Amino acid sequence: MRLPPRLLTPLAAVAALALLAVACGEGDPVDVDDPVVEDPADDPADDPAEDPAEDPAEDPADDPEPAAAGVLVAAIGGDPDQLDPHLTTSSFAFTVLENVYDTLVQPGDDLTMEPALAESWEVSEDLLTWTFTLRDGVTFHDGSPFTAEDVVASLEFIAAEGANGWRLAAVEEYVAVDDLTVDLVLNRPAPNLLEQIGPFKGMAIAPAAAIEAGTLGDEPIGTGPFSYVSFSPGDSVVLEAFGDYWGEGPFLDGIEFRVIPDEQVKLTNLETGEVDWIDSVPPEQLTTLEDRDDLVIGRVAGNDYWYLAMNHDRAPFDDVEVRRAIAFALDPATIAEATNFDAATPNETAIPETSFWYLDYAPFGFDPDQAQSLLDETGVDELTIDLMVTSEFPETVTAAQVIASQLEAIGIDVEIRTEDFATWLADQGEGEFDAFMLGWLGNIDPDDFYYAQHHSTGGFNFHGYANPEVDELLDAARVELDVDTRKDLYDQAVQLIVDEVSYLYFYNPDITEAWSPDVTGYVTRPDVATRFNTTQFTG
Repeated sequence: MRLPPRLLTPLAAVAALALLAVACGEGDPVDVDDPVVEDPADDPADDPAEDPAEDPAEDPADDPEPAAAGVLVAAIGGDPDQLDPHLTTSSFAFTVLENVYDTLVQPGDDLTMEPALAESWEVSEDLLTWTFTLRDGVTFHDGSPFTAEDVVASLEFIAAEGANGWRLAAVEEYVAVDDLTVDLVLNRPAPNLLEQIGPFKGMAIAPAAAIEAGTLGDEPIGTGPFSYVSFSPGDSVVLEAFGDYWGEGPFLDGIEFRVIPDEQVKLTNLETGEVDWIDSVPPEQLTTLEDRDDLVIGRVAGNDYWYLAMNHDRAPFDDVEVRRAIAFALDPATIAEATNFDAATPNETAIPETSFWYLDYAPFGFDPDQAQSLLDETGVDELTIDLMVTSEFPETVTAAQVIASQLEAIGIDVEIRTEDFATWLADQGEGEFDAFMLGWLGNIDPDDFYYAQHHSTGGFNFHGYANPEVDELLDAARVELDVDTRKDLYDQAVQLIVDEVSYLYFYNPDITEAWSPDVTGYVTRPDVATRFNTTQFTG
């Protein structure tokens, strides 16, 4: 079997930033492609199978040749809300689209950025122009050639209309220098630009013609290892192997993503052979499942965080002391155990302790007496909270039950509203909630954890938090080249975010998946990227 990859090296991202800062201090042009961005696929001498840091037996290149490619049946917990990578914010959509699209760069096994559609890049001496050299000979699923014009069209659309346009706030201009060269001209230095353009398929590159036609939602077209075939809402999404894929693989004939919301049903279907891979396992069974020989369990400490957000535009949640009272009344450890048993780490901030950017800060704990005292001081009584959760993420429903029980102790009634995820997303966007619980998945850079959610102009600040001091700190951290100074800026911002309960953070879960022993070449990743390009059947 292929074992889970090593945990995120905490200083991996820091090393890249430090290299950038040192090079800038010397006044030399920053050439980020030495040595990190050289693509090992272009040099046979650098075959990953020869990397002494990896166990050769664990490398996809050394897996036995498949007797028959076959179609992988993968069970996911909910429907994609849509299939346009630039507009969706659904993790279920990204599970599918990870295999359809590529980005300019992508997170490697240690979550540092590596070449994808861009085979190398360099940065000008003033740090304001990033030049990307694109991979030659890449073809889209519709047969059209991949060029710089597609990169420009994709990034311009994302910046103007995409759900993740905030990631491109530093980019002033997108220039197709020639067919295989793109310049991103910045309005300020952006030491985390690679982490902004490559962490997940919300930053996917699509054909310029399809973007102009507005057809990606109906017919996704990428350069990834699998091409789109069909989508039956409530049932399945079907992909087929793309024979002209530029990278390693695919070794499967296709993938059928089946929508199965119930975790126990997913597990049973895996045990009976009806599916080959599942995106989660019942947490209460995890320890037992890890001891079995007839299943492979992928488990890794993740970069996800789960939280409660209250609507600051509705009374009484516009009162910070009411929010703080609720924070004191809730126990992150109990919520983490109820939802994930021993597969989660309680945390009152967003970034997990495996990261260099982690701050050990926990001002609330669990103090119902303090909660009651604060609530009494506000004069709020007979408070009822409409708490929005979704059955497609079952842990939100479980957590809501614990939250309701603990808030009852200080006289707050919780009405749990359970919605399908598409409706949940719509209501979140319209501000139709008192409070909601969910998680943020696939974060890498600290900007991913905090800016869009807590800056007053942030694209995902649906709860209406605004603090000019936090804005100033987050803005400054975005352009700071010195790693230690940058961390200090985030540490200051995070303490304000936590103290004022912009989000009420609960825990960082492990990422857990499971698959058949006949499936090899797949790994569970801390960024939750579901990559099946090297996956195959054996036996």
